[in-house]
Amino acid sequence: MKALKRFIGVVLVSFGILPGLYAQNRNIQHTIDDMMLDGVAAYNLGDYAKAHALFGAVTDVNPLNDAAFYYLGLCDFYMNDMKAAEAELREAVSLDPANYWYKDRLAVLYSIKGEDEKTVEIYESLLKDFPKKTDIHYSLVNLYAKLGRAEKLLETLDAIETIQGVSEATVTTRYDVLMHMDRRDDAFRALESYNEEFASANILAMMGDAKLQDFEDSLALKYYNEALSYEPDFAPALLGRADVHRMRREYPEFFRDVRSFMNNADIVTAAKGQYLETLMNHSDPQFLSAHAPQIDSLFDGLAMSAPADTAVVNLAGMYFYRSGNHEKSKEYFRQAWEMNKESISAAATYIQVLGLTEDWQTLFDAAGTFSEAFPDEPAFYQYKAMSAYNLERYDDVVASYKALQKQFPKDPEILVESYSGIGDVMHMTGNSKEAFKAYEKALSINPGYAPVLNNYAYYLSLEGKKLKKAYNMSKITVEQEPDNATYLDTFGWILYLRGQALEAKPFFKHAMLYGGKDSVTVLDHYAEVLYVLGEYDLAKVYWNQAKQKNNGEIPDLEEKIAKRLEAIK
Repeated sequence: MKALKRFIGVVLVSFGILPGLYAQNRNIQHTIDDMMLDGVAAYNLGDYAKAHALFGAVTDVNPLNDAAFYYLGLCDFYMNDMKAAEAELREAVSLDPANYWYKDRLAVLYSIKGEDEKTVEIYESLLKDFPKKTDIHYSLVNLYAKLGRAEKLLETLDAIETIQGVSEATVTTRYDVLMHMDRRDDAFRALESYNEEFASANILAMMGDAKLQDFEDSLALKYYNEALSYEPDFAPALLGRADVHRMRREYPEFFRDVRSFMNNADIVTAAKGQYLETLMNHSDPQFLSAHAPQIDSLFDGLAMSAPADTAVVNLAGMYFYRSGNHEKSKEYFRQAWEMNKESISAAATYIQVLGLTEDWQTLFDAAGTFSEAFPDEPAFYQYKAMSAYNLERYDDVVASYKALQKQFPKDPEILVESYSGIGDVMHMTGNSKEAFKAYEKALSINPGYAPVLNNYAYYLSLEGKKLKKAYNMSKITVEQEPDNATYLDTFGWILYLRGQALEAKPFFKHAMLYGGKDSVTVLDHYAEVLYVLGEYDLAKVYWNQAKQKNNGEIPDLEEKIAKRLEAIK
């Protein structure tokens, strides 16, 4: 009896405890539900850190809560912790493998990370549970295309068409895939089959393009005309038909179709510009030249229709520059800059065209304006110096270089180049003393700067002064650039002046191989060396070449040669 009473007592005590435990578990579940709701609210508001803390607390209490792991993964994803996001989403999937969204978000994560194979694996797994969900099929279409799995892509298109029916999107995708597989006949049949059942200007235009690629221009024209019968302004068909007319040299019809395309207000300006750019870059130059008035009008018309579109205005400027109409080209590039006076790129393009067209006065004025507008861009000061040089305004050259030095007092490269430019101009104007001072300043900054070393050495040699110093400077330049004909000429000439004609000869021979034959001065110097060495016949050869090329560079060249040849007799 005592044992029975003890048992009954334990049972009664237990029954007394159970209601309390039940209430406690219910409170815990209530707390979890509250935390989940608060976490979702924080997540929706973009407070991912708070949401993460709440969902983390849920998984601490209940490590089997798949939804909490799912949201943890999403929070980590948006906080850019991809490693943690992957682990948490994988945990959610393992806890509930049938949940579509868990797998879908994990697939998106893999896709963003570039792990295409894992992405495909998940989507293929999802298809087993959701075989009619076309979003999965379309995702796989993109992945198979990226991975080059053409057969799998075609199978997926078959599945989409089984579920949704044939569409223009699936047909055009199938066409592209089959063409990539070099199954041209199958590709065309896919378009043809669709066209037999549905009327589509796009499909007909694609059929025209296919026949045009096969040089079947009559069939291509047939399909383009049929497409235009459905949509008279359909751009791909218009341009396709224009290409047929151009192939057939039916130029009035070609320009008729192109003008229809260009005048269509529904076609965006960028598309029109792209077509004209293609026409400019890929057409036979003879075609562009022969039909310049019509093509000019296309570019002018586009620029007039979109005067505030800098891309279009620049395109017109480039076209007219290439076609040789430099005045109109400069006007368009000036217009582009006028519309974007804050754009250093627009200013740079305009000033480069002025330089290429050798419009020195306009370049000088523009460079002055731009150097004030963009004082931290050294190129504008340099363009001003270059234009002043070509205008023979040498004081302005020096002033431009000094302004450059003032603006960039700690830039060694700019200082060296500007002192070099000042030295060259000073020597040209007969002020050798100031020229050599400028060269010395440049070399104090960069003792190995070859252009200054060469010019300094050569000008010293012309004056017959400090030939040892000239020799040492010139030697550095040929060591730095052993194939530079100008430097080889200077060094060889200094050797000649030092009485070392035999040592000079190989440097001139080498210069002949690297452009020396294009210089009157180098040819004359080499002939002089050969003359001194007694190689008169070879000297005559190079002097004759020098005379043919001389355009006033050496004023007394023929008189000097005549005296040399007279002395031989």
